[in-house]
This record gives sequence, C-alpha cells and structure tokens, in this order.
Amino acid sequence: MIPLESLRDSFEGVIPSIIATTDADGMPNISYLSHVHYVDEAHVALSDQFFSKTATNVARNGLATVMVVDGYSGQQHVLDLAFERSETEGETFERMAIHLAILESRMSGIMKLRAVDIYRVEDCRAVPAANPLVAPEPLFLPDLMGKVARLTARMSDCGDPETLLDATLEGLGELFGYRHSMVLVPDGERGGLTTIASRGYDQFGFGAEVPAGRGIIGLAAERRRNVRITDLSRGRRYIEAVRAMAGVEDATPIPLPALDKPLSQIALPLVARGRLVGVLFSESTERFTFRHRDEEALIVIAAHLGTALSFLSEERERGEANGREKADAPADPAGSVPAGRRIAVRFYPRDGSLFVDDDYLIRGVPGRLLLHFLEDYARTGKRDFLNREIRRDRRLQLPDFKDNLETRLILLRRRLEEKAGPITLERADRGRLRLTLAGRPEIEVVEE
Repeated sequence: MIPLESLRDSFEGVIPSIIATTDADGMPNISYLSHVHYVDEAHVALSDQFFSKTATNVARNGLATVMVVDGYSGQQHVLDLAFERSETEGETFERMAIHLAILESRMSGIMKLRAVDIYRVEDCRAVPAANPLVAPEPLFLPDLMGKVARLTARMSDCGDPETLLDATLEGLGELFGYRHSMVLVPDGERGGLTTIASRGYDQFGFGAEVPAGRGIIGLAAERRRNVRITDLSRGRRYIEAVRAMAGVEDATPIPLPALDKPLSQIALPLVARGRLVGVLFSESTERFTFRHRDEEALIVIAAHLGTALSFLSEERERGEANGREKADAPADPAGSVPAGRRIAVRFYPRDGSLFVDDDYLIRGVPGRLLLHFLEDYARTGKRDFLNREIRRDRRLQLPDFKDNLETRLILLRRRLEEKAGPITLERADRGRLRLTLAGRPEIEVVEE
C-alpha cells in the first residue's frame, strides 16, 4: 500500500474527490466529496453532509472507495475504505468544522457538519494516467526547524512587546518568505480582534477589526485552533456550485483580509497559560504557500510569540510595581499649550469611538485612553503620562485589562502614526508616554 503520508497534498481539498459505494443489488453510486481529510497513516475522515444514498450504502456494508487527486502534481490515487466510527467532537471534527464554517459563512446555513466518519484505509494505489502526465517540478520541502531556531532566537532578544511584534513579522518575511502577515489582539470589550501589527500590505491597517468567529482569523480565535487553507479559489468555486444547487441567490462575501485575491491563508491562535492573547495570520497570492511543514513551523513560532508577548507585558508590570519607573509625570508649566490651529476631537462614550477633525481614528479602550490624555492636556497642559497612573486612574473606568494595557497603547500610538494627523503619542521612557499636538484640542463628547 502506498503510504498516505506521501499523498498529503491530495488531502488539501484543492480538487474534489469522488466516492463510490454499492447498494444491496450491487448497483454502484457515485458522489463528489469536497474534501477527504488525512487523520493518520491508516485513517481518513469524510464529512457527513449531503449524500444520503452514500450513507445508506455505507451503513449496509461499511465499505467505500474514494479517489483523491494531488492538487500540485495532478496524480490520482484510489483508496479502499472500511467504516470504523462517526465522531461529533474531537480534534478531527473541529478541524473539519472550521474549514466548513469558512465556506458556510456565505451559504446562509446550508452546509452544516453533522458528523465526521472515520474510515480505515485498506489499500491505496495509484491510478495509471490515460495519457502521460507532464511531470511537475520536483517538490522540495526543506526542513524549517533551522529557520524557526533563528527567528525564535531573535524574538527572545526583544525587550518589549512592540519590538517583539516587529521582529516576528520581519523574520517571517525574511526567513520564510511569508511577506503578508499580521498580528491581531483581543479587543477585550466587543469580543473581536484588532490589528496591532502588520507587514507587506499597502496600508498597515492598525485598528482594523475582525468579529469573533468571522472568517479564518475570527474562527482561529474563537475555536483556538490553527486554520490553514492552501487554495481559496477552489473553495469559492465549490461555494458557487452548492449555491446554485440550493437556489441561494443572496450571500455575504467571505471576509478576506487585505490581499485582493489570496490563495493561501493560515491563522494561528496565540495562547499563553490557557488565555488567548492574539492571532498570527499570514496569506499569499500563491497556492500551497503553507504546507504541513510550514504549519508545524508556525505553530512553534506562534507558541513562542504568545508566551513572549504575555511575559513582556507582565515583566513591565513587575518593573513598574517594583518602583523602577520614574516619578509621576508633572504637568507642563501653565501657558505651554500651543495656540496653533483648532483640533476638533469628537468622542462617543457608547463605544469609545473617537474622531479627529471629523476623521475616524479608533474606538474602544484606545479611544477612551486618548480622550483621557487630551482632557488632561487641555485642562493642565500635561503631556507626559505614566502607565502606572493610567492603571490607577478611576476616571477611565477601564475593564480589567492589566495584561493588555501595553498592547492597547501600542495600537493607539501606531494608529496615530498611520493617520499622520495633528496628534502623536511617543514612548519617552520606560512606562512613560508623551503626547504631542500641533494645535489646540477642542473636545466634544456626544451622548447618544
């Protein structure tokens, strides 16, 4: 039997598979399958979705035959299967459910995974081609562990969360060729995620939001599982085919990140001590950018990033608590507020949305933080703010986000930099932020 491990590209779902069964009279029944999933060296899993005739035949004799096609080389293989069990939970079920959920987001609830059927593979053999195939370029899959070691070493040298984020994304591009990547962190209030760092896009997109459970990023966060797609174009074709069969006329586009036409995507949850601290996402316009070895390498990097991000935030907390932070920041002398032009600041308490000169800036905790800085500045001329002061200030009525203050401040500073407006926030010293304005703020709080 040909080892299943050597056919991993045939189990990516790039090209639909075919399943054949027989009824009690020996009449064959043929159906298409969206995806045959690799479980281990001796088992595959099929989704229990559509084919009632196939299910009836398998229930009768427990046998099926599937043909899988290698999405890279075009080579075909036939697998003889024997049904073992159905699962409605567990690792295999969750992985298949996430893939289906990404497609289902455009299907108005048509595609629901009821169960996954686990089959033992009795035999695996190649299908001779009717005409000789054009041999593809030899596939070389390098060992990525050396690159993982180099990148994690760089990450370990970082002394603060912001440097860590930048070093990670730069290293993914330089060492692995993953040139379009981003990190998102939980927003802490709405249950979604917010972009805090990115590389390779036309715009940084700091502050861009992804709802929980939406798309590959939201699902990776909600389920806390890696999600890897090697060919999105095939998924889109499959959706259109099922929509046509189901008579669905209206659907919401799959929410895709910044690349116009990505073909490969991967999202990995960043988890530290059981707590979600973010999502690492990368995408490409090429098929098969993220193979199994890439996923394995990124799992290690994501684990290191999640732990380091949490540690560096807590380390800063400990440093400030031990008194290493400098004395409380004084207010500037009276009259230091520049006369400059008027800066119109509008704030909505309902969701913390903040606009500068009628242009949306940010919302949530970062929006309330900036309002706090601006109000103090307008009242006293104060420009320097200490993290310790921020945490103690009850006027902010901030949620318990002790470990996330650093990421909120990073997000706010980067968003201000990206907007290149009249307000900037820079790190003047450890645990100290400095507010700079090119004018005089006039703050309007709009109660709704």
